[in-house]
Amino acid sequence: MEWLYTNQLVDYEVALETMKERVSCIQKHQQPEMIWGLQHPPLFTAGTSSQDHDLLDNLGFPVYQVGRGGKFTYHGPGQLVVYVMIDLEKHHLNIRQYVATLETWLIESLKQFDIQAERRENRIGIWVRNALGQDEKIAAIGVRVTKGITWHGLALNVSPDLEHFKGIVPCGLSEFGVTSMAKVGKQACVKEIYEILKKVCPFQLPE
Repeated sequence: MEWLYTNQLVDYEVALETMKERVSCIQKHQQPEMIWGLQHPPLFTAGTSSQDHDLLDNLGFPVYQVGRGGKFTYHGPGQLVVYVMIDLEKHHLNIRQYVATLETWLIESLKQFDIQAERRENRIGIWVRNALGQDEKIAAIGVRVTKGITWHGLALNVSPDLEHFKGIVPCGLSEFGVTSMAKVGKQACVKEIYEILKKVCPFQLPE
């Protein structure tokens, strides 16, 4: 398993091409599986289930139509994006089990910061309750599988500008807000969160 963290902001087109190339190489057994942590400049992505009316105002940011599952998502500085490129058969996972594993991975990582994050029935992503007892999304999940190899992955709000989420109906759920680690009082840098995710990663294979 190759772990990569990119410090500078990565353009979305560059990330897509890098993932496509790595997925192809994993299929051909030419390169190892990879987990890639990064941040993007501000942008919106529209998944395969996106509806035009969920894009309220692009705020001058680019909008990308992508092949991952899900609806509209925002990416930007202060948000840790983790692209996971693994062979599902090698890890004995089907797609449903894989998504559940990503959810557990996020929940366990946030526990390291005393954040009680939870999954919700029929709502993709990871949620925390605010002071009023209302659910707010702290992490989004959107995956794609090509010939058994995963790509795309998850996005955890560490300290992004939450005002940017007002440009969309996040994941098509207008009744729920969005939060971040910073908003719930947990300050950390994005690279630090990446290292925590690496430490508790469920995809490491035994030597």
